[in-house]
Amino acid sequence: MSAMSRPAPGHGAILGEAPAWLAAMAFPPLLAFALLNDAGSLGPSLLVLALLLLLPSGLLTHRPLAGLAFMLTAWAGGTLAPVTWRFAYLLLLANAVAIVFVSATRARRTSLAALAMTLSVQLFVAAFYLNGSPALVRTVMVVLLIGGAAWMVGDTVRERRAHAEALKDQATARAVTDERLRIARELHDVVAHSIGIIAIQAGVGGRVMESQPSEARDALSVIEATSRDTLAGLRGMLGSLRRAGPAPLAPGPRLADLDRLADAAGRSGVRVGLSRAGRRRPLPAEIELAAFRIVQESITNVVRHAGTDHCLVAVDYRDGELAIAVTDAGRGTAAGGAGYGITGMRERVTLLGGDFSAGPRPEGGFQVTARLPLKD
Repeated sequence: MSAMSRPAPGHGAILGEAPAWLAAMAFPPLLAFALLNDAGSLGPSLLVLALLLLLPSGLLTHRPLAGLAFMLTAWAGGTLAPVTWRFAYLLLLANAVAIVFVSATRARRTSLAALAMTLSVQLFVAAFYLNGSPALVRTVMVVLLIGGAAWMVGDTVRERRAHAEALKDQATARAVTDERLRIARELHDVVAHSIGIIAIQAGVGGRVMESQPSEARDALSVIEATSRDTLAGLRGMLGSLRRAGPAPLAPGPRLADLDRLADAAGRSGVRVGLSRAGRRRPLPAEIELAAFRIVQESITNVVRHAGTDHCLVAVDYRDGELAIAVTDAGRGTAAGGAGYGITGMRERVTLLGGDFSAGPRPEGGFQVTARLPLKD
């Protein structure tokens, strides 16, 4: 298609508004004709008036100031006939409804311009016809009250709608942030634990490769197994992220997998004593996952930072809560630097409404404790 044959920008919008412009322009003469030929019967006259008021409504949605100008022109012209003054206040109310619509759907600058234009025309007409009449002051007060009240109603509706949209945007932003933090915690727990074990085993293998080949082979076996588990976990997580909606927490590791976690830590050189108390029973998936991740991160910190070869994990199934404690007798320090491990554990517990603490013990070592409430 050549440049000469292409329609100019905005032609479609102009053609789409053409019927609304024609109807709005036809409104003043049709209204004047209807009022001048009023047969005096109130019911049919009001019906005709209501139908005619529909003509500028289409333009009011596209060009509010122009549509309101046609309505004001019709109102001012309609008051020329003395017999039509009984309809003047009805048209005044129609203009007030238009102000409500404009102030509720447009910017405040536009709505104030519409209010100023409406009041100017209405007060001019009132002053012209009622000059010297005792009814002038009363009419002016009525015009100002109706116009001001209409603008305030519409502006209040607009502010409430804007406030509701702002709250919705804030809720959406919070949901996105929470989801990002949740994914970040999952990635940290999955990757940090595995990379920590791999780094330690690689160091062990490198030191004993020539003097103790069997120990080096064991270290490589641990690295291979840990790498496979990590890749499987990451593959499942990425698969869930590709699907629409939030990434599901389940299926995920559970408390029943703590034995496997203890065995993996044992192959890394840290013996994990695992004790359970209370009546073991299935727990909600989010509780099981959080508990497993807390134990996993705590063991990772022991392996990487505690400088000890053993730790104790205690899981207590109590009435109304699940209590977890991971204790070691090492250096009594957490992860060095600005790590996210303890922060992630605290966030998990806080989101579930529980209590969390982590710090050195007076008798030496480090302890992580968490209490997760269980709903009946």
